[in-house]
Amino acid sequence: MKIKSHLFIVIFYVFLNVCYVHSLVEGLYCGVENCYDVLGVTRESSKSAIGKAYRNLAKKLHPDVQGADVSKEEAEKNFRRIATAYEILSDNASREDYDYMVDNPEEMYMHYYRYYRRRTAPNVDIRLILAVCITIISGIQYYSAWDRYETAIKYLTTVQKYRIHATEIAKKEGLFNESTNKKSKDKSKEKEEKEQIIRKVIEEKMDIRGGYSKPDWKQVLWFQLIILPYTIYQYVKWYIIWIYKFNIRKEEYGEEEKLYLIKKHLKLSRLEFDALEDHTREEYLELGLWEKSKALEWKAEKEEELKRELSQSARHKAYRRYLKKGTGRLTFDDS
Repeated sequence: MKIKSHLFIVIFYVFLNVCYVHSLVEGLYCGVENCYDVLGVTRESSKSAIGKAYRNLAKKLHPDVQGADVSKEEAEKNFRRIATAYEILSDNASREDYDYMVDNPEEMYMHYYRYYRRRTAPNVDIRLILAVCITIISGIQYYSAWDRYETAIKYLTTVQKYRIHATEIAKKEGLFNESTNKKSKDKSKEKEEKEQIIRKVIEEKMDIRGGYSKPDWKQVLWFQLIILPYTIYQYVKWYIIWIYKFNIRKEEYGEEEKLYLIKKHLKLSRLEFDALEDHTREEYLELGLWEKSKALEWKAEKEEELKRELSQSARHKAYRRYLKKGTGRLTFDDS
């Protein structure tokens, strides 16, 4: 019995030593060496004590102070050992991961994940990166909206009917009189000022909707993210009221609700729906397109009508002939 008891104790100690060895993995942290032993400290040592131990060892093991009996490669290797140990133990999060690995050697894959996650993670705060990205996206978004708006205004100033209408409004409001009464003006400057007045009238009087409307800073990503909780609250509130009024109480739809259903059934985006003229919306209401069956039927009719128009178009016919005959022949239609 005594022999069996001693044998069991020996096996138990061997098992503990094997587990401890396997808790230290080559390629992770200090490899098969214990980081605390490398610096000559214990797990209870404070951060300042670890720093002091590292500085003392660095003075002794720095490659520049090694004698001729130590090769350069060996000196760099020794210094790298203590530098690695200090790097791990001086950082609280890294030291916590290392202690967890020593205490839990069985979670091998998790140790690899923790180690390489911390090694490859960026040193910059991820929140700062997100803030910069959102700011850049918001800036591009606002600039693009202004660019589209400027393109629309420039186009409208070239359309004759809008120019005539803007000129009549400017004459009626006396905008031309204020600028042309002054003498000693050359014709080019006078023409430039006239163009600026026409542009200003078009900007003020023209109702541009949809993707080319005047930019609103409230639509940029930053502002939308800030008010996101309020937006979610408003949507949930609206949805509950909708269910209560129209699903439970069976009330009739108002004009606003009908327009929402039309937008939904026709699958129009917010910009597409905002771009619709008032008479177009009234037409949709008269057709009763807030009812899904009518909306789908009307949409199918419009698609068939568009297909018929395309089939009768000379340009479309030429394009279809081109596709049938292949890419070896090109035709030009000047009709």
